[in-house]
Amino acid sequence: MKWVKAGEFRWLDFDIENRPLSYNGEYTTAEITAIAASWVGEDKVHCWALGEVDGPTMLREFKRLYDEADGVTGHYIRKHDLPIINGALLEHGLPLLGPKMTCDTLLDLKKRKDISGSQEALAEMYGLPQPKYHMSQPKWREANRLTPEGIAYTKKRVSEDVVQHKALRQKLLEVGALKAPRVWYP
Repeated sequence: MKWVKAGEFRWLDFDIENRPLSYNGEYTTAEITAIAASWVGEDKVHCWALGEVDGPTMLREFKRLYDEADGVTGHYIRKHDLPIINGALLEHGLPLLGPKMTCDTLLDLKKRKDISGSQEALAEMYGLPQPKYHMSQPKWREANRLTPEGIAYTKKRVSEDVVQHKALRQKLLEVGALKAPRVWYP
């Protein structure tokens, strides 16, 4: 990991969408269908979707941003998004993700009781105006079949999740609801 001066730390906020790929007898495997990423403090959201680009291209583009970041943030990224991305990189014979400072707004949320830790519930609880794009079963089926409409649904969902997450993380930091960031080791 690289060392940075105070005030120069760059956070990359990201999310993935994935679909079931196969059942191996113990669990269902996944395939990434979209990745969205945005630098904290910037409005632009980068988004790559299977069906518009191939898997290796999507992964390489995300990894380029990941490698530029001093830290990454998202909701449940240490146990979901990052391991799935690393598995996809491994499958495609691409370089794996390295250790990275993470702020995971589910796993780093301070202890609480009787309050949902979902991104959507927390955003609504705090009255954040950024929406969560809901997908019905028919929309998910279209998305997982990679139809043009389904790809559009997936891109909207993954991109809006990043926008909402950036606002949620900022609010959680303001109210002191997050523990200190920690390094994710692949």
